[in-house]
Amino acid sequence: MGSADVPDIVIGRLPIYLRALNFLLEEGKEITASQELADKLGISSAQIRKDLSHFGEFGKQGTGYEIRYLREQLRKILKVDREWDVALVGAGDLGHAIAHYGNFDRNGFHVVAVFDHNPRKIGAKMGRFRILDSESIPTVIQDMGIQIAIIAVPAESAQQVADTLVEAGIRAILNYAPITLNVPPGVQVQYIDPVVYLQRMTYYL
Repeated sequence: MGSADVPDIVIGRLPIYLRALNFLLEEGKEITASQELADKLGISSAQIRKDLSHFGEFGKQGTGYEIRYLREQLRKILKVDREWDVALVGAGDLGHAIAHYGNFDRNGFHVVAVFDHNPRKIGAKMGRFRILDSESIPTVIQDMGIQIAIIAVPAESAQQVADTLVEAGIRAILNYAPITLNVPPGVQVQYIDPVVYLQRMTYYL
C-alpha cells in the first residue's frame, strides 16, 4: 500500500503510538498489547490494530507486540530512523524557544540555520546559532540540502517566507504563524496555533 492510500488521520496517530512505545521501553517492558496501548492513549484497541494493519502485521494473536521491533518499524514508516536538518525562520521569543527545544534534537530533528530579516538581529548570536539574513535563505537551504523548515514569524510575513522556502527546495513546513499558508501540491504543512486549541477547549467549559 502506498503512502497516498493511508488516511492522514492514521499517519497523525503513528507518532503518538511511537511515543507510547518509547515510554514502555523506558519502563523496562518488552511486550505490549493493543489493549495496553489503548488504556494509555485513550484510543480503542480496535482502532490501534486497524491503524497498524495499513502497514503490515506487527503482532501475534495472543502474544501482542514486541515493543522494540514495533518501535523500529514505526520509525521506518515515519522516516525518523534518520537525522533531519531543519531551518528556522524567525529569531524572536518564539524562535528562540524553538531553537533551544531539546526534544527536537533527541528525536532526530536538528535546527542547523536560523534566519531573520531584522537588521538588528542579523549576525547576532542566539545560543549556539549566528542569526542569518533571510535574504540568504535560498543559498543556505540549497547548499545544506535542507528539506524541513519551521516558520515562527508574524502572520503578515508568513506567506512570503513560505514562498521563499518552497522555491528554495523545502518540502515540509511546521508553521507557528496564525495563518493558513498556500503551498504547491507535494509540500507538507502542519500548523501549531495555541489560540486555536484554547478556543477549541473553551467550547467545553
